[in-house]
Amino acid sequence: MKLLNRLKEFFLRELMLCICAVIALLSMLLVPPSAAYLDYIDLQVLCLLFCLMAVVLGIQECGLFKVLAHKMLTGKKQFRLLSLILVLLPFFCSMLVTNDVAIITFVPFTILVLNMIDRNSALIKIVVYQTLAANLGSMATPIGKAHNLFLYEYYGISAGEFFSVMLPLSLISLIGLSAAALIAKNDVISVSFESDERLEDPKRLAMFLGLFILSLLSVFRVLPYWIPTAAVLICMLCFSRKLLKKVDYALLLTFVCFFIFAGNIGQVPQVRELLSRMLRRDTLLSAILASQIVSNVPASLLLSGFTDDWRSLLVGVNIGGLGTPIASLASLISLKMYLRTDGARPLRYLGIFTLANVTGIFVLLLSVWLISAITV
Repeated sequence: MKLLNRLKEFFLRELMLCICAVIALLSMLLVPPSAAYLDYIDLQVLCLLFCLMAVVLGIQECGLFKVLAHKMLTGKKQFRLLSLILVLLPFFCSMLVTNDVAIITFVPFTILVLNMIDRNSALIKIVVYQTLAANLGSMATPIGKAHNLFLYEYYGISAGEFFSVMLPLSLISLIGLSAAALIAKNDVISVSFESDERLEDPKRLAMFLGLFILSLLSVFRVLPYWIPTAAVLICMLCFSRKLLKKVDYALLLTFVCFFIFAGNIGQVPQVRELLSRMLRRDTLLSAILASQIVSNVPASLLLSGFTDDWRSLLVGVNIGGLGTPIASLASLISLKMYLRTDGARPLRYLGIFTLANVTGIFVLLLSVWLISAITV
C-alpha cells in the first residue's frame, strides 16, 4: 500500500512527466530504439536549462526577490498602487527567472500581504493578474520560459530577431495589466512587516549572480554552453550541494521524453504530413490550440519539427500560455496556491481566470494581426 501511495503521489506531483514518458514509450512502438535517438536530444538546451534553474534557485534562496519586494511595499500607499506593484513584480522578474519561479516567489508573498491588511476580497483578482503577468512578462526574453529557450536555440534565432517579435507584445501586455491592476479602491493602506527581510549570504549571492551572467552569455551565444554548465556544477558541488537536489529534474526529463516522442513521430510519414499541413494552414492558431491541450512546452517541442515559421510558432505558444490552467505550468501552480488559502472559492477563481485569459488571448491576437497589417 505504501508503494502504491507513493506512486500515486508521484504521478499527481509530476503529471506532465508521467504523460510525456508514456507517449514517448508508445512512440517507440512506431520507431524501435536505436543510436539515432541520441540525435533527437538537444543537449545544449538541457544544459542551459539546468544552469538557469540551479542559479535562480540560489538567487531565490539568498532572499534577493523578497528583499526587493519588502522595500517596494513597506509604508503607506494607495491600494491601487499596491495592487500595481504586486502585479508588476512577477511581470518583470519572470523575464529573468522564468514564469514558474516568479509565481512561486510572489503569490505566497501576496497572500501574506493581503491577509495582513485585511484585503482578502482582492486576492482572487490579484493572483489571477499575477499569473497573467508572469506568463506575459516571461515571453519577452529567451530565458523567461523553457520553451522560449528551446525555440531560440532550435531555430538559431538572433537576440535582435527575438526581441523584435516579442517586445511589442510584452509592451501591450504591460499596458493592459497595469490598467487592470489599477481598477481598485483608491483608499490609503499601510504595509509593515514584523522584521526586515535581509540577504542570507551576500557572498553566495554574488557567486550566483556571476553564474547567472555566465549562463546569459551562453544563451546569447557569446560562450559555449559547456563553460557555464561546468562552472555551475563545480560551484554547486563545492558550496551548495543541497540546492542541486532542488533543481526541477522532472522538467528536464519531460524535455527528454518529448524530444524522443517528437523525433519518433517525425519519422512517420502520415503524421509528418498531417502536422505539416495543419501548420501550413495557420501556424499561429495551431500553436495556441495545441497549448490549450498539452500546454505550451510540449506544444513547442512537438510542432517545431514541422514548420520553419518560427515567428508564428513562438508567438503562438506564448499567447497559448493563456487560456486554460493546463496551458501553462505557472497557471497550475498559482491555482494550487490559491486553493490552499482559507475560504478559497474555486469556481469564482476559475471564472475570473478564464475571463481574464480569454480577454488576453483576444487582445494579443488582435495586436498580432494589426502589427502584421502595418508592417506588410
